[in-house]
Amino acid sequence: RTLVLGSSAGHCLSDLLVRQRDRHINIEIPLVMANHDTLAPLAEFYGVPFWSKAINSPADREAFEDHVLAMVAKHDIELVVLARYMQIVSPKLCQALEGRMINIHHSFLPGFKGANPYRQAHQRGVKLIGATAHFVTTELDEGPIIEQNVVRVDHAQSPQALIAIGQDEESRTLTQAVRWYAEHRILLDGARTIIFK
Repeated sequence: RTLVLGSSAGHCLSDLLVRQRDRHINIEIPLVMANHDTLAPLAEFYGVPFWSKAINSPADREAFEDHVLAMVAKHDIELVVLARYMQIVSPKLCQALEGRMINIHHSFLPGFKGANPYRQAHQRGVKLIGATAHFVTTELDEGPIIEQNVVRVDHAQSPQALIAIGQDEESRTLTQAVRWYAEHRILLDGARTIIFK
């Protein structure tokens, strides 16, 4: 059972929901939670309950995360997926879900950590952009890497074009990481993972 957390971008959530529905990935998503309500129609389209709470303060974040932990217990959640959830997760939540929480970061880590990686990539004139699925730890975008993909780009593409191109890689990368987790193919080995294929 997999709990998905999101913000406002729906491409990763959509990919997980359609693959779950079509049984292309062996997960069950009993609930989607977000800090914006923009994902509600997407979850409802697939018949998945949706809950949201705006996060505008540390107290809001604490209440949101307390509800996440309550839902993890209530729904017997084995995995929490951050599908473009654009909030920094507290150490409390990281520790409670250690080895059970996967994030998709929209860059080829360790490059361009944190916010706005496509803008950073554009400013640096990179020739490849990518996506990284990793376990969440207390260090931002530093968790053990599960899967990565890249796509070639060039100087003529705007940051907005890079975002559009990168979204497919993000969805593909996150879904593969979740699939491997569901199939028990991931072994955590300190700061890295071993994937059994």
